[in-house]
Amino acid sequence: PLSSILLQPPAPAARFGAQYSIAAMGGGNAQKTAMSRAKNLAKAKAEAAGGGGAKGIEKRSAAMDLKCSVCMQCFPNTQIKAAQAHVESKHPKNDFNSCFPMAASIAK
Repeated sequence: PLSSILLQPPAPAARFGAQYSIAAMGGGNAQKTAMSRAKNLAKAKAEAAGGGGAKGIEKRSAAMDLKCSVCMQCFPNTQIKAAQAHVESKHPKNDFNSCFPMAASIAK
């Protein structure tokens, strides 16, 4: 039986490449899916670790030293500009030195 199959001429569809084109395409999106999954896993690990690296450690561990004496709102000691904006928007009648006396020497 095997020898009779090999001696038969190819089917009409196979002569025009219809049969061979399906077999040649193959593969699908397995490679794209695997790469996407690996990239998403690496991204999730980076976000779960807290991120920032060594450069941002000072900002992440900044003490909440700036405290408004009017409303007791706290700010990290690295956020002088945010404290100045707070004074301008929340306490327009007061100046920065009266709201944040501990940062009077730092402010302009």
